[in-house]
Amino acid sequence: MKILLAGATGVVGRRLIPLLVQAGHEVAGTTRRTERTGLLGDLGATPVVVDMLHGPAVRKAVAQVRPDIVIHQLTDLSEEDFAANSRLRIAGTRNLVDAAKAAGVETMIAQSIAWLYVPGDTAAVETDPLDSSLLPYEGVAALEEAVGEMPHGVVLRYGALYGPGTWYAPDGAIAERVRAGSLRPTPSWTSFVHADDAASAALAALDWPAGAVNIVDDEPATTADWLPVYSAALGAPTPGSAGRHAAATGRPVSNAKALGLGWKPQVASWRAGFAQMEAGVDGPVPSS
Repeated sequence: MKILLAGATGVVGRRLIPLLVQAGHEVAGTTRRTERTGLLGDLGATPVVVDMLHGPAVRKAVAQVRPDIVIHQLTDLSEEDFAANSRLRIAGTRNLVDAAKAAGVETMIAQSIAWLYVPGDTAAVETDPLDSSLLPYEGVAALEEAVGEMPHGVVLRYGALYGPGTWYAPDGAIAERVRAGSLRPTPSWTSFVHADDAASAALAALDWPAGAVNIVDDEPATTADWLPVYSAALGAPTPGSAGRHAAATGRPVSNAKALGLGWKPQVASWRAGFAQMEAGVDGPVPSS
């Protein structure tokens, strides 16, 4: 199949291109920066330079590529500009969906997030409501609603991405905060997924039914659980306690639906992922 990968040079996109090519697909990858076209070519994709916030340009690009499927991995978080990322989720997704529909594309697979569920003690499943009080809600809701207009729209709700090139990498933003001592162990929940496993889920989703799917590893954890392990992996001091009376926030997330669809994370737990980071291993090491 011919696949248009929007956001092809991002953390997931650049991992996904080789998987798609190896599976026999023809890939066109978008970037807004001409200096990244060489990277796309090296990975095996045909570069498409386009600003996803410019509707007519997006429509023209999709019409020229004539893809069978569009995969949406667009983010704008390199500068930790959450407003820009929300704008891209809203306007960029709207432009991409409109262009795909105009070009007769039926299937879109899109990146969303898994940490927006209404708080609770039980593991969240895809039918649970999202929390409209949280900052990312407007952008995420707009993205998921727009993708839902496609004849066949699959939404991948990724957990917190970690691995090389992410905020959790040794040179990433979260690592900097840990070294600075600005993070504390709390009862807040995080569901992780290694970036390589996020890419493998996007490949698998080519054959999935429409709807939302949580893409997280097998072990949701509170910050009190994972932060000491992560700090040790960085060689940073063990963070101090947040206090006995800190309130639990967030919610663990279930990956049961994804497992039922045949996806299985190579790195089943963040524990193994952080251990490989400590050992200086770049690629995923399957955990038992």
